[in-house]
Amino acid sequence: MINVERAKKSDRVLKALTGLNVVEFENLTLIFQEQLNKERVKVRKKKEMIRNEGGGRTHTLQGSESKLMFILFYMKCYPTYDLAGLLFDVDRAQPFRWVKEFLHILEKSLGKTLSLPKRQIRSLKEFFELFPEVKEVIIDGTERPIQRPKNKEKQKEHYSGKKKKHTKKNIVVATKKKRILILTPTEPGKEHDYTILKKTKIPNKIPEQIRVFVDLGFKGIQNDYDLNIRIPHKKPRTKELTKTQKKINKAISRVRVKVENTLSGIKRYRCITDVCRTKLDELSDKFMFLASGLWNYHLSMK
Repeated sequence: MINVERAKKSDRVLKALTGLNVVEFENLTLIFQEQLNKERVKVRKKKEMIRNEGGGRTHTLQGSESKLMFILFYMKCYPTYDLAGLLFDVDRAQPFRWVKEFLHILEKSLGKTLSLPKRQIRSLKEFFELFPEVKEVIIDGTERPIQRPKNKEKQKEHYSGKKKKHTKKNIVVATKKKRILILTPTEPGKEHDYTILKKTKIPNKIPEQIRVFVDLGFKGIQNDYDLNIRIPHKKPRTKELTKTQKKINKAISRVRVKVENTLSGIKRYRCITDVCRTKLDELSDKFMFLASGLWNYHLSMK
């Protein structure tokens, strides 16, 4: 069993276990505790027979700190259920039940801190209301590996020609301050970045005065949408870029590197970087969603 109090004595150790420092962990624990209590009330209302407070078997994870530690540790280190069961002295089936339960509580908690990215924007008006201070956005795609599907059709659907492996993919819309504004639903790795972006219709909801930085994976966006696009010049096959074009590309790269820092922040959690073992699409999508929320929460605490 992980000793929470000992881990909290060192920022370095706690970051290695949860991805958060001591102050961030303690603040999130208070909100997590509140959400746990609300869920208990809901459960008690649904049941005809109500067990008295303190009755029944003692929970292996004592207190909200231990429960929050478990779910953050699972996302950060991504152990197998067998290993997690051994570390927390329970049967291997119990960590799976805890993951589903505590991910839901963590999502509610991060929602309270306003850290979760939006999954979709419905209108220009909504964009202005949600992000009034934003002057520029950076759009990029990110892929994460999955186990090779046994089904032949799913193999084709998830095979990424770019990564040469089976993957899942998301598009993120971030700011220069590295905050994730929008995270698209998870798609199979075969889908092209620009195809996913068009499917979500996000470009239609971005105001014209907002500068939009993209890479060459979104080539054609400047022709398809009436947006303030900043996209690098592509080097011709038989020619070199001019000095002016190279200067423009360098200026765009200086801004676009912020989204790479953002993605590396999300990928502190090994449930995103390691080969995804779950066959549940909803669960793999939630890992990405909550890892993004935890990154935004980390930024808000600076």
